[in-house]
Amino acid sequence: MKNINPFHLAIPVDNLKVCKDFYERTLECSPGRSSKIWADYNFFGHQLVLHFDPNKKKIHHNEVDGKSVPVPHFGIVLSWNEFIVFEKKLKKKKIKFEIEPYDRFKGLAGEQRTMFFYDPSGNALEFKSFKNINQLFKK
Repeated sequence: MKNINPFHLAIPVDNLKVCKDFYERTLECSPGRSSKIWADYNFFGHQLVLHFDPNKKKIHHNEVDGKSVPVPHFGIVLSWNEFIVFEKKLKKKKIKFEIEPYDRFKGLAGEQRTMFFYDPSGNALEFKSFKNINQLFKK
């Protein structure tokens, strides 16, 4: 893959202090600029901004591969080995998974390992890894 430009994503959180702790301590994201109502993070090389929003809305789910996937969600595609190390770290930190880590689409194009969990404000995150990264957009 060619070099990828970092994305910028701003998400609502209903408790900035608790979410800052989650992104810094649990996900080990480096903090950047912040104010009393927002904070930005180095989210695996991308800019993630937490914005305080006391009226955060609930999410819904769609069926994918027989699982109830939370929508919206966001995350990162890691290498296979990085995913395994990250998965072990999260389990050690006793993260509560919405969808436990598992292998999706086994033996098919786009075979991947994936997991879903929520941040303290209910934002859904998905981390995944492809057996073959060249199949990221494979039909």
